[in-house]
Amino acid sequence: MGFGEYPPEYNAKIHGPYDPARYYGKADIPFGQVKLGELGSWVGRRNMSGIPGAVSRAFWRWNHKYMLPKKTGFAPFAQLMVGCMIVFYSINYGKMVHHRNHKYHW
Repeated sequence: MGFGEYPPEYNAKIHGPYDPARYYGKADIPFGQVKLGELGSWVGRRNMSGIPGAVSRAFWRWNHKYMLPKKTGFAPFAQLMVGCMIVFYSINYGKMVHHRNHKYHW
């Protein structure tokens, strides 16, 4: 599968119009239903090269739910603001940790 191509599991005659928020591969047991004894084999069946596709599907699900409706509210903008705050806090954490005020000094 190259960049910008449909997944190999997608068939237009069966699935209809392509939806980027849908996974067209074979369904597997959800993580919440996996027993501890089956956890190793379940992780072994995971396709780790499909992580960017999973992130893309999650983005498109979020986009369809919050950004693309005709009457969108404040929720997507608040989520983006909080996400940016978390990212920039984690980027600058190393600089801010040195400026803490401690009650007791050495």
